[in-house]
This record gives sequence, structure tokens and C-alpha cells, in this order.
Amino acid sequence: MHTVKKNWAPYAFLSPYMLFYTVFGLFPIVFSFYVSLTSWDGIGDKTFVGLANYKYLFDPDSHFFQSVGNTLLFVAVTLPLQMAIGLLVATLLYSRWVKWKGFFQLVNFMPYIVTPVAVGLLFNLLFDWQAGFVNKVLLQLGLVDEGVYWLGEPLYARIVIAVMLIWKGFGYTMVFYLAGMANVPKDLHEAAYVDGASGLRAFFSITLPLLKPVTVFIVITGIIGGLQLLEEPMLLLGGSGMGSSVAVIGGPDRCCLTTVWNMYDTAYGSTTRYGLGAAIAYGLCLIIAAFSFAGARLYKGDSE
Repeated sequence: MHTVKKNWAPYAFLSPYMLFYTVFGLFPIVFSFYVSLTSWDGIGDKTFVGLANYKYLFDPDSHFFQSVGNTLLFVAVTLPLQMAIGLLVATLLYSRWVKWKGFFQLVNFMPYIVTPVAVGLLFNLLFDWQAGFVNKVLLQLGLVDEGVYWLGEPLYARIVIAVMLIWKGFGYTMVFYLAGMANVPKDLHEAAYVDGASGLRAFFSITLPLLKPVTVFIVITGIIGGLQLLEEPMLLLGGSGMGSSVAVIGGPDRCCLTTVWNMYDTAYGSTTRYGLGAAIAYGLCLIIAAFSFAGARLYKGDSE
């Protein structure tokens, strides 16, 4: 009898977690997949439509592949720059010539922990068409004759969002590169300096190769996080900087429509098509799974 109680003890301790996971994790996953197979507005009866929602994703009117392309474009542009700036700042902060390292680490990491709402509103005020700080500076310097419609032109809107994401994200890469540099054996650098290697040569020959696992980790997490981009562009392009009372979903020509934004607008926007929104979510899930699998294989190959 004592043995039976001992065997059941771990399950008793795990039962609260399993209960909460079943109610708030597993059930929503299964239910949302069922919803993706139906036509439902969230109020009336559900109509089973099979794979019709998934087939509709290939229709241009769904904007699914356009939103995926926009998201991948932002990831491809911003992630390398975030990593390059983060590595540069981490290298400067790790050097022995910089004082007040803790202060500068906090200052550079602060944008990453700022809420997306604050970031979106901040850049909306900076790049507002009529009263934005950037336009005022350009006009005062005589570089432009009239205010630039930053959030009304596809190219400019993408540039603003890219700048915003780089500013917000480079502190994240900086922290990991600092941690990686702390694990690089100092004996290797001392031996390199004894052999006559310069600091730049030691960095590219010793530090950077030893930071490869950190770089792979940042790439994997950066891609997964970038594919879930929503709040920053939605808040930026949904504010007064658009110059109209009704903001265009995804910005001008939907050039900044991300996949999660498309899902949110489809399910909770003007159309309230829950089934199609769930199908977009599962389509994005497959894309993230593919990148995660490729990243896991890359990380495994790197560790071997």
C-alpha cells in the first residue's frame, strides 16, 4: 500500500499544472483547429466547411502570402542589423576602456523592455506627417521643402518600422553577446597578443568564432519572434501619423501588414471571420515550425 502511494505522489504534484494546461492550453489549441474548419462569426452557429479556409489562404484577397512576405522582409532586414549593432555595442562595453558599463548596458537594453504600445506611440509622434519631430528638424535644416509623408508611402513606412524594430531589438542581442564574450577564455587572447596579433585580428579569429553558438541562438529566436510581429506596426500605422481618421489596415498598399496583424484583423476586425483567422494562425504555426526545425538542425550541427 505504501508503494502505491509513493508511485502516485509525482502525479499528485503534477495534477494542478496538467489541469491548468488542459483547460488553458490544450483545449484552446484543439478548439481553434476545429474553428479553422468552420465558418463562424463568433456569435451564430458554426458551419463546417472543411479545408475551405485553408484553400482561401492561397487567394490574393486573403492577403496571407502578402503578409508572410512582409513579415519575412522585416525579419531579413532588421535581424542582421540588430545583431551587428548588438555585437558592436557588446564589444565596446566589454572592452577595458569603457567606464560605467552597467549604466550603458541598462540604457541600451531599455528599449527592449519598453512596452510595444509606448514604442508605437513614440515613433508615431516622431514621424507624424504634420507635427512630427523628424519633419520639424528636416524643415529647420532646409533639407526638405515640406513635411515628408513618412507613414503614407510604402517605402518610407517600411523604413520607419525597420528603424523602430532595430532600435528596440539590438539591446536583446547585446545582452547575449556580452554573456558569450564573458565565457571566452582570456588565455586565448593573451596568447594571441603575445604572438603579435592585433585586437581586430584576435576578435575575428578567436572571439567571433567562439560566439557562433550564441549567434545561432539569436538567429533562431529572432526569426521566431519576428514572425509574430504585431503590436509595433499596428500601433504605429493606426495612429494620427497616417494623416486620416481611418487608418488603412497594414499601412499604404498593405505594405506593412504582418501575418499576425492579418490574423487579428480577419478574426477581430471588421469581418469577424473566426474560422479564416484560425486558419491563418495555423498557417503561421506551420511556417514557424519549419524555421524552428531548420534552426534546431543548424544548432545540432553546430554543436557537433
